[in-house]
Amino acid sequence: MTVFRLDRTATALQDRVTGLFEESREDVYRYLLTLGLRPARAQETVQEVFLRLYLSLKKGEDIQNPRGWIFRVAHNYGLKVRARQASEDPFNAGLDLQLASRTDTPEHELIERERLGQFHRAVEALSDQQKRCLFLRMEGLRYPEIGSALGISASAVGEFLRRAMVRLKKVRDE
Repeated sequence: MTVFRLDRTATALQDRVTGLFEESREDVYRYLLTLGLRPARAQETVQEVFLRLYLSLKKGEDIQNPRGWIFRVAHNYGLKVRARQASEDPFNAGLDLQLASRTDTPEHELIERERLGQFHRAVEALSDQQKRCLFLRMEGLRYPEIGSALGISASAVGEFLRRAMVRLKKVRDE
């Protein structure tokens, strides 16, 4: 009888983690790419994050905000993975621009490329904390969740985002 209950509990736990995985894996993957992980490493890291979630829940850890927990672990583990891949060539984020469709006029393509290049340079010029806050906010996390993931207060998140938006608006308005 006890074995049946343990199996049912294990199945419920697997179902919960599977649901969270299906709901959040793409968001976590995109966030890991913003940290500088290569696509293959980011995919492996996503799997590791959800494995860690499963093991933590299996041990009985009470996780009040699973999405915030997932992003905090992804952030911390992603930084470790990024440090290990530092000796490799960096992922070329501008590759999308080279593979873009050629349906527009050459003039329009040039203007668009310049505009996107300006925006990418502006994003790269942000501080690491501003970028991390911005990318997590773009993934739909609220200020307290971002703060929890990065180990800072929600008010600090707000200030980082405010400064980032001021800089990006300047570039847009130029």
